Amino acid sequence: MTKEAVQRTIDAIWRIESAKLIAGLARIVRDVGLAEDLAQDALIIALEKWPEAGIPDNPGAWLMTTAKRRAIDLIRRSRLREQKYEEVGRGSELYTEQEVDMSLDGEVGDDLLRLIFATCHPALSPEARVALTLRLLCGLTTDEIAHAFLVAESTIAQRIVRAKRTLTAMRVDFEVPAGEELKNRLSTVLEVIYLMFNEGYAATSGGSWLRPLLCQEALRLGRVLAEIAPEEPEAHGLVALMEIQSSRFKTRVNVEGEPILLMDQNRALWDQLLIRRGLAALDRAQKLGRPLGPYALQAAIAACHAKARQAADTDWVRISALYEALSRVMPSPIVELNRAVAIAMAFGPAFGLQLVDELTAMPAMKDYHLLPSVRADLLAKLDRMDEAREEFERAASMTRNARERELLLRRAAECE
Repeated sequence: MTKEAVQRTIDAIWRIESAKLIAGLARIVRDVGLAEDLAQDALIIALEKWPEAGIPDNPGAWLMTTAKRRAIDLIRRSRLREQKYEEVGRGSELYTEQEVDMSLDGEVGDDLLRLIFATCHPALSPEARVALTLRLLCGLTTDEIAHAFLVAESTIAQRIVRAKRTLTAMRVDFEVPAGEELKNRLSTVLEVIYLMFNEGYAATSGGSWLRPLLCQEALRLGRVLAEIAPEEPEAHGLVALMEIQSSRFKTRVNVEGEPILLMDQNRALWDQLLIRRGLAALDRAQKLGRPLGPYALQAAIAACHAKARQAADTDWVRISALYEALSRVMPSPIVELNRAVAIAMAFGPAFGLQLVDELTAMPAMKDYHLLPSVRADLLAKLDRMDEAREEFERAASMTRNARERELLLRRAAECE
């Protein structure tokens, strides 16, 4: 394996394993920043050793063992850290070497849920909670998070640094809260899991269109949340959305890993079990008798697609109405862009293009690659091929995902 291939493999492994490492370490050291440092140390050691020694059969276990040793070394050798652990650990069981082993070898999934609730502490601003959790659980860079939220990278970096300092200063417990505290944090936790799933469903950057393991972990955490908050309709709504979206995994890319658009997917291959589970979760949300929130509304939109046996059977009029409702409870230019697509499908591309053109003046959409992509698609349907080609090429130049770029350039070439 070439050095470049090893580097790519290590990058992929890190994206998969980093959240587990950080979550396990955070429960021990009670410090998110220190836990991330320890995990990064393990990565650096891997970058030094693996190109020569080869990638181990179980790289996740190798990284965990290495991080574990680093944690034990700190407990042994650093008096300052040792005093801190003794102070923080009064009444805790996690500060002997044997207990470090037990902690890191335990149920990782529970650690991930604890980490989400810790990083969604009410002492942090909502923006800081989301940024920090995406950094730690999804392994996104500050640049990728900034791109996703259409803000400056320096802004995201400052939010993350301040959030870590706040959690350290407050000595936040890494436990799942209960009662009113659970309710207070639930909305942000749901948002983070939603964004975590979205990153796996359509990766912001890199060479793969999908990150299935990230989606699976988000879905698992969502199911756990729905169990511990059964009266919260949005918890069931988010699970419903993720179940239905997950049903399309087999058809979202071809054998070469190239994206397949929704309208071109083979619906016979959609996972009917996941669709049934998603519809059942949506039904639970609706039966709670409260107005549908953003996740339940998006799940209802996904259900319209899931119920259509063929793309031509899709109820675009209902989807347009659901996006109208979504724009009221979660107003954003991205929701408006999706509403424009639905209206174009229901009433014709000219109507959709008019709405899309209104969004081009918004500063937040200046660097959002899906805006020229949608505009190009609508122009092509109106047989304005030269303009469509230019817009597809502009969208391709803006995306950070290699697979998506290839798709957009291919569509541009088809407009010749």
